[in-house]
Amino acid sequence: MRRTFPSLCILLLLLLLATCANPGPEPEQLQRNEKKAQKLAELKALSRISALPTKIKSPKDNPLSPQKVELGRLLFFDPILSGNKDVACATCHHPENGYAEFLDISIGVNGKGFSSKRVFKEPNDIPFVKRNAHTILNTAFNGINIDNEYAPEKAPMFWDVRVQSLESQALEPIKAFEEMRGHGYEEEEILNVVVARLNDIPKYRQLFADAFLEKEAVTINNLGKAIAAFERTLVTNNSRFDQYMRGDNSAISLSEKEGFELFKKVGCANCHNGPMFSDYKMHVLGIPENDKLPTPDNGFEERFAFRTASLRNLSFTPPYMHNGSIPTLKRVLEFYEDISGGKTRNESVSKEQLDPLVNEITIKVKDMGPIISFLNSLNDDSFDKKIPEAVPSGLQVGGNIH
Repeated sequence: MRRTFPSLCILLLLLLLATCANPGPEPEQLQRNEKKAQKLAELKALSRISALPTKIKSPKDNPLSPQKVELGRLLFFDPILSGNKDVACATCHHPENGYAEFLDISIGVNGKGFSSKRVFKEPNDIPFVKRNAHTILNTAFNGINIDNEYAPEKAPMFWDVRVQSLESQALEPIKAFEEMRGHGYEEEEILNVVVARLNDIPKYRQLFADAFLEKEAVTINNLGKAIAAFERTLVTNNSRFDQYMRGDNSAISLSEKEGFELFKKVGCANCHNGPMFSDYKMHVLGIPENDKLPTPDNGFEERFAFRTASLRNLSFTPPYMHNGSIPTLKRVLEFYEDISGGKTRNESVSKEQLDPLVNEITIKVKDMGPIISFLNSLNDDSFDKKIPEAVPSGLQVGGNIH
């Protein structure tokens, strides 16, 4: 027993020496570890993804009605809304193209032909529309967050979120010189000109009265509301991915499931999240410029920032990015691999200007096939493709596209 006490003392001394020789992490290291863990937790929270809602919301001052939707459809396809009566909303957003078009940037005024075959007529002094045409599909859900919350009257629109709501968005192309207005009318007068034209057509007067239950119903506000009501019905909320997220495990393949996990793992979901696969925020990526444009497009607040695009129905929307400068999904993923590795693809944007989330992207070539396979599960062609046989103006349905 006498030998036990000295042995214990020696053991305790050795443990004490070992502790002193191997101290715990320094406070600075602990702080770095905590920050890293916090950042990972934030990124994980950001990457939440779910199915689209099965029902859509409308602003309180613009509830849906069958009469309003059908009026909006006719207006959407009627070139009477354009200055020269040759461009309709459907010219660049046609149902045969998923309410988008297969062009990098659009040709509006003084154009002829359909989708990728559309060209300017000669002579021409009208510029290209400087940005790629968003699909109208699912814009009813613009602004929806990772908690499936959204306010239709505050929905962000366009690549630079310059207006809110479909009602406001519907009027902007009519005012734009290169899109629909053209020569002969000032931006401040064109909407009044269009409303006067509609008022001159008895059929439109009756349709507006039926839709809005007002005596003097043909107004600028009601024009925007009717088109928005129609656009709000163009949803694809039952893709195979939506079915999978609602519990049908067989709705997507094993390779698509693998791609979904990789999509989140390599950092794509840090921005492409929520039911629409968009955080609706502005990000600087340094996307290559489109050579058709005479000057660089410096985007939101002149800092080359653009809104995160939705990834739904990508089969209808090539070429990609805000200016259509990247032709395929594989090339898009290669672009992200480049910028995450420190390369810049736009001479006007330095590495230091790129969004900090670029540093979180870890995509490699081996990840691209499964991710593209997964993205295909977001396609859904079960949307309304009905085209009017005629429009009340008697003009060519869809504008000068044939």
